[in-house]
Amino acid sequence: MKEITLLIVDDHPLFRQGVADALALEEGFRVVGQAADGKHALELIRDLDPDIAVLDVNLPEMNGQQITHQVTQEKLRTRILLLTGYDDLEQAIHAAHAGAAAYCAKDIQPQSLINNIREVSNGKYVIGENVFTRRELDNWLESQMEGARRSYSEPGSPFHPLSDREMEVLSCVVRGMSNKEIAGLLGISHQTVKNHVTSILRKFGVEDRTQAVVYALKRGWVNLQETDINKPQE
Repeated sequence: MKEITLLIVDDHPLFRQGVADALALEEGFRVVGQAADGKHALELIRDLDPDIAVLDVNLPEMNGQQITHQVTQEKLRTRILLLTGYDDLEQAIHAAHAGAAAYCAKDIQPQSLINNIREVSNGKYVIGENVFTRRELDNWLESQMEGARRSYSEPGSPFHPLSDREMEVLSCVVRGMSNKEIAGLLGISHQTVKNHVTSILRKFGVEDRTQAVVYALKRGWVNLQETDINKPQE
């Protein structure tokens, strides 16, 4: 049996160690490294060349989808298995387009994760409980409704239904900024900020700003260290 080398990446130490320990017990598996953030994960993928990297989608520094996209762009041989705390069809489609070999919920049973790793090692693709060949995956993607496939964000970013300006406003909201502060930072009117916030709440199907922040954080669309906001030109 060919040995499968693994990198485990998650910013929660207990979860990361639990996954690493469970996989290390499996015959033919060898965990060669662990990382707690996206940038370190990408460095280890380049340096250690693992067969498979098991990545959390929502990571500090670089998210799992950005890592996946970068690995694909650099034509690295490591195959990516993404774990998500929120199992969402649109994000699964986006992950497949970014180059992920698998996209699974974090509440997956250990044996199912082991089976999925073996499928990925054998060149297959796994979305939820579905296992595909490359051709079958392409056919599956084509069969999805165009509305679900539409990517509002860059291939290396998590799927989200917001415009670039709405994402800027949301990032400010995550940082606890008021509408007045957001208007000043982005160089737009107070009413325009209110309109963007209303649009964000409507698209997320939530009632207030706190719920919107929680909704976006759970899906990995923003993080609490979000600082990439372009200040208005002087």
